[in-house]
Amino acid sequence: MADTLTITDNRTGKTYEIEIKDGTIRADALRKIKTSDDDFGLMTYDPAFMNTASCRSAITLIDGDKGILRYRGYAIEDLAEQSSYIEVAYLLLHGELPNEAQLRKWTHEITHHTFVHEFLRKSMEGFRFDAHPMGKLVSMLGALSTFYPEAKKVRDDKTRREQIVRIIAKMPTLSAWAYRHAVGRPYVYPDNELSYCGNFLNMIFRMAEPRFEPHPVLERALDILFILHADHEQNCSANAARAVGSAETDPYCSLAAASAALYGPLHGGANEAVLHMLKQIGNVANVPEFITGVKNGSGRLMGFGHRVYKNYDPRAKVIKKLAHEVFEVTGRNPLLEIALELENIALNDDYFVKRKLYPNVDFYSGMIYQAMGFPVDMFPVLFAIPRASGWLAQWQEMLQDPEQKIARPRQIYTGAELRPYVPMSERATKPAT
Repeated sequence: MADTLTITDNRTGKTYEIEIKDGTIRADALRKIKTSDDDFGLMTYDPAFMNTASCRSAITLIDGDKGILRYRGYAIEDLAEQSSYIEVAYLLLHGELPNEAQLRKWTHEITHHTFVHEFLRKSMEGFRFDAHPMGKLVSMLGALSTFYPEAKKVRDDKTRREQIVRIIAKMPTLSAWAYRHAVGRPYVYPDNELSYCGNFLNMIFRMAEPRFEPHPVLERALDILFILHADHEQNCSANAARAVGSAETDPYCSLAAASAALYGPLHGGANEAVLHMLKQIGNVANVPEFITGVKNGSGRLMGFGHRVYKNYDPRAKVIKKLAHEVFEVTGRNPLLEIALELENIALNDDYFVKRKLYPNVDFYSGMIYQAMGFPVDMFPVLFAIPRASGWLAQWQEMLQDPEQKIARPRQIYTGAELRPYVPMSERATKPAT
């Protein structure tokens, strides 16, 4: 049986054979379906890319129906249990896990590019004290572009790799300084004797102690969270990085665009919404009333369901176990009991089961970050730090794909037809708006 799709155009009676490959047809194949020679041909209309593949990618696999997430073929559960974020970043960008020598070199490169130019520290003072840390991070990423003008040579392998290393190395520094500025504390410089996550915790929380020693459980918890957030296929922010990067924009500005997309509450701010919901419920005893409100449309269940996953989010399973380990150190978050009761009801109530509303990664991550001492406006920043490696992997793959061009989706024009210009003196008088 041929892997083709037969289409009969009822307008003309003509029949067309279109090749099916990897479960898809090429959209431009529809262009040959016309009613006349001057007809543009058929297009597909797909708001929000609900059923359109914009690229071929070998980075991340998601099977939402089965609850599967893999980086370069490796199950997210195995990476979270056995790997480190730095190793996963290497995997995403290079396609293979590093050997011992490769990991040592990669770690050294990342570690020794953590410092940023002093001017960036000074420019941080240009923001209001209460400016959102994510807004500052977006701006600082764009500003980094001006320090490395050679980054515009995106087709040069050596130059491109240098910028990739710099970005992964400097993301924790910029993020920590955005936080310290917001709370009015002096900036802490990187300590290159610490791990990637340990150094970030040092720059966030160090006060007067001569040397900051991160708690090993919290350091490892942050490392796991960074692994879980490193990439997630063609989401809104990855699509932004690819689209902006398709103009051969340097990686700093491309990641500033990705970070701006992540800034949105529907993307990077979802775990904050979960915390607000749990606080609103207030007590386990109020959960049944809240669930009733969700069912009748007067409430919304945050942290459940996902655009891709129609099964239990595999990252949520890892985070649920991680939450208990963190709370052993920080003390039990009082919101946990509410969360567990919500999850129990949602997993057993036909209303939620039929709608495939399972806990997602945001459901427990916010409680962990809060328990570790991070304010809620830092949550999107904590998302952006690890996602930088995924964005860079997506950006680099796009550049190396010979099929990719500058992104420019089609539209269906719904405006007016050609109209004659009306002189000012002949226009109807209307009240100012």
